[in-house]
Amino acid sequence: MPSRADITYFGAGPALLPTSVLETAAEALINYQDTGLGIAEHSHRSQYAADIINQAKADLANYLDIPNDYEILFMQGGGSGEFSATVYNLVGAWVTKKKAEILQRLGAQSEEEVNQEELVSELKKAVDAELKLDYLVTGGWSLKAYQEAGRLLGPEYTNLAADARAVNQGKFGKIPEESTWKLSKNPAMVYYCDNETVDGVEFPKFPDSLGPDSNGVRPIVVADMSSNILSRRVPVENFSVIFFGAQKNLGSTGVTVVIIKKDLLPPAYPQPSPTLLRKLGLPIPPVIFSYETIAKNNSLYNTLSIFDVYIAGQVLKRLLTTFPDKVDGQEAVANQKAETIYKALEAHPNTYKIVPDKSVRSRMNICFRVTGADGTENAEAKFLKDATARGLTGLKGHRSVGGIRASNYNSIPLSGAQNLALFIDNFARTLG
Repeated sequence: MPSRADITYFGAGPALLPTSVLETAAEALINYQDTGLGIAEHSHRSQYAADIINQAKADLANYLDIPNDYEILFMQGGGSGEFSATVYNLVGAWVTKKKAEILQRLGAQSEEEVNQEELVSELKKAVDAELKLDYLVTGGWSLKAYQEAGRLLGPEYTNLAADARAVNQGKFGKIPEESTWKLSKNPAMVYYCDNETVDGVEFPKFPDSLGPDSNGVRPIVVADMSSNILSRRVPVENFSVIFFGAQKNLGSTGVTVVIIKKDLLPPAYPQPSPTLLRKLGLPIPPVIFSYETIAKNNSLYNTLSIFDVYIAGQVLKRLLTTFPDKVDGQEAVANQKAETIYKALEAHPNTYKIVPDKSVRSRMNICFRVTGADGTENAEAKFLKDATARGLTGLKGHRSVGGIRASNYNSIPLSGAQNLALFIDNFARTLG
């Protein structure tokens, strides 16, 4: 039987965790800080829990250089839960902003100074005429986010601002030119997935089209960074909301992190009342998806998995210890690993076909097909079997697209990427 040291796991998630983190977590799970209780047994209302949350928040802010005008939330529900939560909260923020504009137009300082029926009527007109959520669909996950928004609100309120399938023969694998994006005027949010785990597509940088306008006003930009967070520097100030599941680069399954600009929270933007939302025909969020509720309670409105936050915190401490230059150091390693693997694939174009366009290749999820004399299916089956025999596991592509996928997350050491590259080269030569 192979030992842990014999295996390099390239699975897309849950991903490989550093062995040292698991060893520390295992001790904490049995007896945390000599309390006689494991960390998973301590109350989430205890000082131990508060300290773990606060330290993890501080280390994440330090590692990514998150500005002080952002709040960090630990939530549950995964990225898929955030497809819903972003809709609920940012539509609510849009309604609050629109209500303030209407009150100003009516010459009122507060709701009490105007006829409520008139206010609701004006708001309903604005919702029907102006409310839009823009989505840049570049892969399977952004497509799911777009579909969820349509399910919650109705398709009349969602705008497919860009669809990568339209420029790639009905398949994902490219990002449309920004000049072709059909962005709405003052949308409640513009959503995109920074790295598409299934399709191996990553935005090379923050899109210029989503920068500030001529008056310096930025759009409300939301990004799903579940599979590339912590792997490169992020211009956090360009975003209103960033969210990511922990199970790729941060920790174990069970915690979802939200980085949100504080001016989208009370007192600047309190969420509308459920009564008002009902009158406007808009959905009311479950309270556990309410950003203002989670923020007000320091992520402890309900029972949070403190053990999972602890693991995330240990991963962050390890990163900060390993890289004095923080995320920039990890980014250099991530780029080197990706370049090593892609170079090996490019050396054998008759055997390997890299799926996404070169301009948008993911550094985290390297997707390719294998061909041989006996056909793609047989060649890929042999590739997976031979790789597993050499301790290179988790390489099977997503069930919806097939092929091979090497997930090159932060926990994959450079030696692991080099071993995979060597296998890729040797397999091609053997296959002939």
